[in-house]
Amino acid sequence: MPESKAPFPPFTRESAITKVRMAENAWNTKDPMNIAMAYTIDSKWRNRSEFINGRDNIVSFLKRKWEKEHEYRLIKELWAYSGERIAVRFAYEWHDENNTWFRAYGNENWKFDSNGLMKTRFASINDLPINASERKFFWDIGPRPDEHLGLTELGL
Repeated sequence: MPESKAPFPPFTRESAITKVRMAENAWNTKDPMNIAMAYTIDSKWRNRSEFINGRDNIVSFLKRKWEKEHEYRLIKELWAYSGERIAVRFAYEWHDENNTWFRAYGNENWKFDSNGLMKTRFASINDLPINASERKFFWDIGPRPDEHLGLTELGL
């Protein structure tokens, strides 16, 4: 039986919003194995300047990422959708080993197979150093609570 992850393309506005929130929730768990299962076995990524192919490499990448990005909290927002494609904008906050805080801003372009697994992910990301007093993402580590404001409401 083939792997699948609803909702499936072609996406409606509602199903695209659901898919985006599912991705955000998964990434906020920081569980590389669970996150990788939302991608095809041969998924292709571009993350900043790094090219990643396949689930095993996705898992390795995510483990490396969170060894240096501490207190990671992410918010994603639907930007556009059509057929099997979704575009999102996002921001996440984290600090390094020196307790220097950053807010990363970016955009992702996603393409899904008919089973709802992501085939491609192209991410462009920029990091901005911020003071701890400028942080806006406050919730316990894990998925963002429904009542926490999104990017638009936070003015990001």
